[in-house]
Amino acid sequence: MTSFGRRPLILSAAAVLVAAAGCSSTDASASITVPSPPAEEAALCRALDGELPDSVDGHDRDDPEPSSELTAGWGDAAIVLRCGVARPVGMSDPQGQGVEVDGVNWLLEERDEGPRFTTTYRETYVEVTLGSRYMHDIGPLTDLAGPVKKTVPATL
Repeated sequence: MTSFGRRPLILSAAAVLVAAAGCSSTDASASITVPSPPAEEAALCRALDGELPDSVDGHDRDDPEPSSELTAGWGDAAIVLRCGVARPVGMSDPQGQGVEVDGVNWLLEERDEGPRFTTTYRETYVEVTLGSRYMHDIGPLTDLAGPVKKTVPATL
């Protein structure tokens, strides 16, 4: 076999590596911590999981590892939801910032890697972390507020 016969295989392998690198995201994380809420809250989270959209802000659903009904992701971890998380420390801060999106209140925590939002006044806490490209954009919350409102009852 001549070296010419091997060239297409080498070029094909190089093309696959370049394509794979082009599809990766700097917002992606290898894994996340799955919350461990009480049974009643876990049931709410399972109901929420069943109502979550296939697409958020134009990104297809791509759940993080390990797989769980308590977590979901879209856009190669650009948007990650965790249900049944502990109450954020920031909720005790009188200077804490909040936003309301379609009837759901969220605590905003600004972080270098992107904002984190956690529901307030709900029977369990739902956390949504957004990648740095969403530093000043709450758009993804509009796709998630409806399912949260439908499945996680308000406490007030």
